[in-house]
Amino acid sequence: MTTTEMPPPSPASPNHAESTRTGASPHGESASDLSAMQTPMNDWVDAGDGEAIHQYMDTLTPADRAWAMSHLDNDRQTALLQCLHPDAAADLLHTLPEVQAAGVMATMQPVDAAAIVHELPSDQAADVVGHLNQTEAEAILQELPAREAEQVRTLAAYDDNVAGGLMVQEMLRFAPEMTVGQVIAELNEHADRYSDFDVRYAYVAGDDGRLVGVLPMQQLLFVKRARTLGEIMIANPLSILDTTPLDELAEFFEEHHFVGAPVVDDDGVLVGVLHREAVQWGEARRAEADYRKSQGIVGGEELRTMPLWLRARRRLSWLSINIVLNVGAAAVIATFQDTLQAVIALAVFLPIISDMSGCSGNQAVAVSMRELSLGLVRPSELMRVWIKEFSVGLINGAVLGGLVAVLAYAYDGNPYLGLVVGVALMVNTIVAVSIGGVVPLALKRFGFDPAVAAGPLLTTVTDMCGFFLVLGLATMLLSKLV
Repeated sequence: MTTTEMPPPSPASPNHAESTRTGASPHGESASDLSAMQTPMNDWVDAGDGEAIHQYMDTLTPADRAWAMSHLDNDRQTALLQCLHPDAAADLLHTLPEVQAAGVMATMQPVDAAAIVHELPSDQAADVVGHLNQTEAEAILQELPAREAEQVRTLAAYDDNVAGGLMVQEMLRFAPEMTVGQVIAELNEHADRYSDFDVRYAYVAGDDGRLVGVLPMQQLLFVKRARTLGEIMIANPLSILDTTPLDELAEFFEEHHFVGAPVVDDDGVLVGVLHREAVQWGEARRAEADYRKSQGIVGGEELRTMPLWLRARRRLSWLSINIVLNVGAAAVIATFQDTLQAVIALAVFLPIISDMSGCSGNQAVAVSMRELSLGLVRPSELMRVWIKEFSVGLINGAVLGGLVAVLAYAYDGNPYLGLVVGVALMVNTIVAVSIGGVVPLALKRFGFDPAVAAGPLLTTVTDMCGFFLVLGLATMLLSKLV
C-alpha cells in the first residue's frame, strides 16, 4: 500500500451480489403463496412466457426470487433464464449463491450464458465463471468481446481472499489532462452505461494507467469547465495493492473509514476499486467456509439443488474417516465393559462428560482459529497458548466437575460415584481445552488446514480420554461403587 495522502471515500459497490444474497430475508410473499405460485411458474417456463415470469419476479424480494428459482427442476431453471432478457436473467442470478448460478450457467449454450455474463457486475461475472470447469468457462468467454473476456479472466485468476479477487472494475476513470467540460460531456454521452454505478468519486490515471489522483464528483459543479482534472484532483491518494490479503484489508478499512479505495498492481497501475462491503462479505464467506470444514463438509459449498450423489460423496469423505477415529473410543468402552456392567449408573454420565468436554474444547478451538486469522498468535506459540488454556480449563473443570458430582450423588446416593464422574469431567475439561487451544496451531505449523482437522481430532481424543477416565477411576474404586 502507498502511505501518501489519504483520499476521501470512493464509490460504493454497484449492488454487490453476495451482500444481497446473505442480507435479504423473505418479507413479500408468504411461503404458502410462493408454493402456490410454483405451478403457474412451471407453466410459464414450459410456455416460454418470459413477460409473465419477469412481471412475477418483480413482485418478489431477492430472497423470494432465489427460493422460487431453487424450487424449479434443473431443466426449468435453464429454460427460465433463456425466457428472460439477459439483463433480467442477470438480475435473477444476482440473487443466487455463486455455485448455484454457475451450475445453471453450465447447462446453457455458451452464447446464451455469455449474454448473461455480459450483464453481470465484473466481480460476480468472475466469481461465477470461476466456479465452472475450464472447458465450460472458456466456451463462454469465447463468446464475449475480447477486452471483456480478458477482464473476467484477470479477475477470476485472483485468489478469492485478496484485494484483486474482491474488487470491481466498474469505475469512472479519466486522464489528468481532460477538462471538466470534457468529463461532463463524457458522462452525458454514456449516461446509460454509468447509470448502474454508484458514482461519488472518479479516478485519475496517466497514459501508463498509473493512479495519480481521485476526483470528488461534486467538484465538477463548482469549477470552471476549462480547468483540467490534474488541477482539481486530490493527488497521491492512498491505494491498496491487488495482492493484499483479506486480514490486511479488514485492518485497512478498520483504520480508514472509507466506503472504498482504489486497487493498483505492483507497477501502480489502477486495476479496480475495492468496497468496504466486499471485504465484510469476504470475511463472512471465509468464516462460513471454515465452519463447513469443521463440520466435515470438505468439498466446497453445498446446496440442496446440487446432484444427490455429489452431496452424498462430499459428506461421506469425512464421515468415513470418523468411523475409524471413533473405533478408539469404542475400544476404551469394550476394555472396561465389566466395570460398566457392574455399575450401570456410569452409562448415564458418559455422554454428559463427553459432551461437556467437547463443548469446552470447541470454545478453545474457536479462540485459536480467530487469533490465527487475525494474526494475534503464531503457530510456534504452543506453550504460551497451552498455559493460558490450562488455567481456564482448571477453573472451568473444577466448577463443572463439582456440578456433575452433585448431580451424580443426587441420582445414585453414592458419593464415590460423584467423585468418579466429577474428577473425570474436571481432568477431561483440562485435556479438551488444551487440545482445542494447541492443535489448530500445531496443524497450521505443519501445513495442514486447522479448520478441517481440529474439530474431529478434538472430539475423538476427548471421547477416548473421558471414557478412559470415568471407567478407569470406577475400576479403581469398584468396591466402593457396587
